[in-house]
Amino acid sequence: MADLAVIIVSWNVRELLAACLRSLIADLERTPLTHEVWVVDNGSADGTAERVRETFPTVRLIASDENLGFVGGNNRALAAILDAPAVPRYVWLLNPDTVVRSGATSALTAPLAAEPELAVSGAKLLYPDGSLQHSGFRFPGLLQLAFDLYSLPERLYDTPLNGRYPRHLYQRGAPFYVDHPLGAAMMVRMRAIEEVGLMDEGFFMYCEEIDWCWRMREAGWRACCVPTAEVIHHAGQSSGQVEVSSFVNLWTSRARLYARHHRPPAQAVAKRMVRGEMRRRARGAPPRMAEACRQVIAAWEERL
Repeated sequence: MADLAVIIVSWNVRELLAACLRSLIADLERTPLTHEVWVVDNGSADGTAERVRETFPTVRLIASDENLGFVGGNNRALAAILDAPAVPRYVWLLNPDTVVRSGATSALTAPLAAEPELAVSGAKLLYPDGSLQHSGFRFPGLLQLAFDLYSLPERLYDTPLNGRYPRHLYQRGAPFYVDHPLGAAMMVRMRAIEEVGLMDEGFFMYCEEIDWCWRMREAGWRACCVPTAEVIHHAGQSSGQVEVSSFVNLWTSRARLYARHHRPPAQAVAKRMVRGEMRRRARGAPPRMAEACRQVIAAWEERL
């Protein structure tokens, strides 16, 4: 039984993936953990699969002919791992646009080994310039939806009102409990996955880790952020290639999340908020973005 399986789902970010794998493998070799690394290539057109085969022969590659999305790609690898005679204790879902800093792997596994009720440990994410990227969040409600939709006072965005945890918790260094980490660098106990199931493929991309952690919380598990596990995150490198469709995917996933985890009164308010703001944004917008706003409205009308 391996201690750890790492899964990286990639789409047209060949060079970033190579840098990620180099940093990851170097850090894994510093640990006593038995491990395996999986890459799921989502039909990239930039030679990603060939690069992995040539440069990283020990990596287990799943080369898909189509873009399965973040969730579908991870679930493809998770299903293969679960189908093996022995499964690892932990699975680390890692974005390809990340660089693993020394000691991050051990730091993420430590709280999982120490606390049996802990299902998820998330890394402290840093932007390439070394500044903090918020890495742990509260489950979103109507107030966080307002921050996503409207222009509110700038000083409030980096506060608990917007689901953020105080910066001093990251600076202190000790793990702290969160509702969910950002999915870019999230380690999960396999026993929790076996209990609650794989990620919901109704989320093509975005919100999938929130839903997963919410389901784990409902099953009695907890999540934490580990500030000593530092990972550099070049945010949005895949989704930025398809900006308009990513916008639709984001808001469609949010509709699914609010439909599943909020009660009808909150759902009704959320739907009115989204519908009103998307109608406002569509007025005078370029045709593609106006159509995207209409698609978002339709998704919220259908799901809530």
